[in-house]
Amino acid sequence: MTGPTGPTGPTRLVTADVLVTGDEVLRPGWVEVTDGTVTALGAGEPPRPTADGDLVLGAATVVPGFVDMHVHGGGGGAFPVATDEETATAVAMHAAHGTTTIMASLVSAHPGELLREVDVLSRHVRDGLVAGIHLEGPWLAPSKKGAHDPTALRHPGHPDAGELARVLDAADGTVRMVTIAPELDGALDAVRQVVDAGAVAAVGHTDASYEQTIAAIDAGARVGTHLFNAMRPVHHREPGPVTALVEDPRVTVEMIGDGVHLHPALYRGVCELVGPDRVTLVTDAMAAAGMPDGSYSLGTLGVDVTGGVAHVAGTDTIAGSTATMDQLFRFAVAHSCPGGGDVSDADATLLQAVRQTSVNPARAVGFPVVGLQVGGRADMVVLDADLQVTTVLRGGTVVAGG
Repeated sequence: MTGPTGPTGPTRLVTADVLVTGDEVLRPGWVEVTDGTVTALGAGEPPRPTADGDLVLGAATVVPGFVDMHVHGGGGGAFPVATDEETATAVAMHAAHGTTTIMASLVSAHPGELLREVDVLSRHVRDGLVAGIHLEGPWLAPSKKGAHDPTALRHPGHPDAGELARVLDAADGTVRMVTIAPELDGALDAVRQVVDAGAVAAVGHTDASYEQTIAAIDAGARVGTHLFNAMRPVHHREPGPVTALVEDPRVTVEMIGDGVHLHPALYRGVCELVGPDRVTLVTDAMAAAGMPDGSYSLGTLGVDVTGGVAHVAGTDTIAGSTATMDQLFRFAVAHSCPGGGDVSDADATLLQAVRQTSVNPARAVGFPVVGLQVGGRADMVVLDADLQVTTVLRGGTVVAGG
């Protein structure tokens, strides 16, 4: 059923006891949706009585759809496999957990395979299934390779300095982010090339010094890929990449808040240092997300999942995660350090969690409208009292739950 007809098509109201827009918490709140777009929102009673087709939620919390800017797959599907079926499977699984905007992250691959993967995923960016491509490699430090095939790693300046340009040209604007280790030969030129192409350059999988990381930021890098993980650790005489990324206000830092990749104390500490607008929570999920323990793959590498934790087969190297964005939202709420201010601690906690799972990642990769705003796509996640997902709307249409 549809709601009343507005000036440009079917209009629907969504009402709830708690509505978090990304800028404020409305108790209660309402959103008016017309043709998949937010046309109005506010606090208190909606501007008209609710009718058939409206979504009257009552005791629920509505937040903006989650934005995952770093994810390799889920539900048994993997983006690096680069087939229609694998891509659709991964997108659907994460959508059921509230992710309405997803970046398809690739892992390091040999030149021909990388171009094939980009070609397939570019089509899915254009058809709207995924929001962009993230190249996590192959221009990464071998000493910090993590779950990347060491035979596929290379320098952006050697042996083929033209490879990055060919990949970006083949992507035709669909690559939104490229992770590069700043210490590699040709890395700073590569950072500038990525930025000139309209994409975001990120620092990650790196053994760079503090000074090398600063040089990359000055060249245009604006994201730290999964801060702490696959990075030279902080040392009191060599602060390394973590310190350089955290202290520069131009940089957004990713953190994998799954309770495995980093200790909650580090999450709280970074939030206190950089404030509410520079941390973005990412899943770094691989195909095993949403699946039972067992054997999987990440690119060319085998992965074993035990107790929900993924490791490269036969090693103790963590291989991405099995997390979903709703899990990270609950992590943010549980370990929040909002600092009060002009709103209650409860509202500040919700705002911080929403910024880190929706607003900040969208802003970091240049999506035009972030959070629930008039003129933006009506992407919403409905949460129960335990912050479990009950319903997911994308463009005002229910895509999960109901």
